[in-house]
Formats: sequence, C-alpha cells, structure tokens
Amino acid sequence: MTKFNRVALVTTSVAGLLTFAGCQQSAPTDQTATGSTPAATSDATQAAPAGAPTSASFGKTQDGAEVQLYTLTNAHGLKVSITNYGGTITSLMVPDNSGKLGDVVLGFDNVSGYQSPEFLKSGPYFGALIGRYGNRIRGGKFTLEGKEYTLAKNNGENTLHGGKKGFDKVVWQAQPGSSAEGQTLTLTYLSKDGEEGYPGNLNVTVVYTLTADDALKISYSATTDKATPVNLTNHAYFNLGLGQTKDVLGHEVTIAADRYNVVDAGLIPTGELRPVKGTPFDFTTPHPIGERIGQVPGGYDHNWILNQASGLHTAATVHEPTTGRTMTVQTTEPGLQFYTGNFLDGTLKGKGGTVYGKHAGFCMETQHFPDSPNQPKFPTTILKPGQTLQSTTIYTFGVKQ
Repeated sequence: MTKFNRVALVTTSVAGLLTFAGCQQSAPTDQTATGSTPAATSDATQAAPAGAPTSASFGKTQDGAEVQLYTLTNAHGLKVSITNYGGTITSLMVPDNSGKLGDVVLGFDNVSGYQSPEFLKSGPYFGALIGRYGNRIRGGKFTLEGKEYTLAKNNGENTLHGGKKGFDKVVWQAQPGSSAEGQTLTLTYLSKDGEEGYPGNLNVTVVYTLTADDALKISYSATTDKATPVNLTNHAYFNLGLGQTKDVLGHEVTIAADRYNVVDAGLIPTGELRPVKGTPFDFTTPHPIGERIGQVPGGYDHNWILNQASGLHTAATVHEPTTGRTMTVQTTEPGLQFYTGNFLDGTLKGKGGTVYGKHAGFCMETQHFPDSPNQPKFPTTILKPGQTLQSTTIYTFGVKQ
C-alpha cells in the first residue's frame, strides 16, 4: 500500500516560502494492500490493560448507543479524556506555573451536551475529530476523475466539516492501550461509499497518545477503495487560562507562516495567497490575539500557509501570561486554520456550568487548505486506492515563569 504522507514544515523558522511542488504527496512506496475494514475492538466496558487508559460510561446517544469516556494519564499528572462519540476530546488537564492542574479545553460533562439542540444549532464542534473533509467545500460539490459529486450542504450553500453527519457525530470503535511513548486510545471508523455524498469506502484510524513529555499526539491514517478527497483534523477549543480568563484575547500567538488564504464572505478561499507582512494576520512574531482582531471582520477564521512542506515541524506556539501555560503545535500538514471562537455567544453552558461566550476558546486545526478539491493550485487532498494517508499533529504543553 502506498504511503500518502501529509507534508509540511520541518523547522521552527518562519523564513522561506511553501512551493506547490514541495507540498504534493510523497512518492509511492510499494506495500501489501489490504483495503479491509478495521477489525472490531473489544467491548468498551472491559477493563483496560495495565498501564492503559481507564474508561467509564459517558451516557447514551439519542439513538440509544452507550458511549465511553477514556482517560489517559502520564507520570506528571497530565490527563486527557476522550469519548468515542466523535472521537471528542472533552477535557485536558495541564499544570500552570504554580504546578496546579487545570482544564484547558472547552467541552461538556456528558454526551448529551454534544447532542443538545443548542449545540447542534451553533455547531462549534468542540474537541471532535473532523472528516471526511475538514473545513469548507464551495457549493457542496466537486469534480473528480470526470464525475461531479454532490455533498450534503450544512453551511449555507457550502459543505463544512464533512457534512450534516460528519465524523464528529458517529460512534467510533475504541481500543485503549499503551506504547513506548505513553498511554494510547485507538479509534477506528468505516465511512461507507456515498456517506454525505463522498465516494469510496474510507477506513480511518486515529491514535491519541499522551506522551511522557507532556504532549498530546494525534496520528491519523486512512485507506480507500475509490479516489476521494480527505482532510482530517481535530477541532479542540483551547483556553490556557480557562477558569482564570473568560476569553483568549490575551493569549500570545506565533504562527510560522508568511502567507494566508484570502477568503470571500462565505469563508471560501479566493485562490489568493496573500503575504501576512504589514497585516493583522502577521504572527511571525508573538502577538496577543486581541491586539489586532478588531481589524479582521468577524475575527480570525482563516488558513495560514505554513512556510515549509516536509516532515514534522513547529506550526505555532501559544503563551498565556496569567497562568504561564504554553502550547506548541507541531504537524506534518501544510496549513493551519486559526479560529478564535467568533461564533460563540454565551448560549452554551459547558463543564461545571461554565458559560462559553465570544472568544472563549481558540482552535488550531492542522489541515490541508479549504476547498482544495475545487482549487487545482492547492496541495492535493485526493486519496487513491493503494495509498495510505498518514498525518501527525502534536500539542505539547509547558509553562513559562
């Protein structure tokens, strides 16, 4: 099976320009093709192996399916909880500069919060795995190998984050375990041919690992039996001062990108890759989120073109001055969607009754570019039979005194 590596930058430097030739998928390597459906995992209520995550009930879906909440821990006391409903990160406990653990992601106490009418109407996708195609596809359609495909429209005239029932709204098969890096949770899902309008049976595996060096690693892989666009990501909303700061406007952000995608009123790329220099999109040096957000109509919700396009690289860093917490984002992807919770309006109450108002969290969704199936000059997102998509993103946490 051919490896289909997501390609991106391999240095923390913000120098250099991404070239389209450099960000195409890597050359094929021959391996044995399988194309089979992932095997079913053991019952989620069984005890986890020694050294593996613990599990507990997270409630029942509206369809009556029992879902689980898995908690991974490391030797430093960091904890991440993930439910197999949508592969959703529900909480992430990391220390501040006094050593006190605090939750740094937005979410709910049980699965019903992720299925409430208010949540479904506002559609923030808290912490969820996103697919089959993260971000937007213009007009809910694309042409592939001479055939036009029509997708489920759920964002005006466009398709967003996989459609009306994307990967964020399905129950994944789950297997807790451990590796040399730390405790793991392996999630698998078969997206059937025609689901939400996409071609091909797509077998997806996502492995969450909480590492010994205080990182949450997300490894994605996928195979298909028909050519299909694929763009997988996670939609966690971070607030490194959650509980002490009501919004993220004071967070200091650096993004290793000299250009970004210009978008139209529907947040669809126009095709222009505009230099960030001299604009409020310039995060090549640290800036507080709130410093220039008023100059961006609607707030930040754009894809940054990461500077280089090969191997695992540092895409962004974040520092929250009140708690001293830091986060470094590394990825193999060529793009980063930086979103500042512009559509949160206080109607959602999360864990412990916390009200999530405007800018209560920010997202750093590592990805290929929006609308790539309709933009031939963008790096390709087409996965073909015999290829294996492979992508990695790592969020590493620390403190700055």
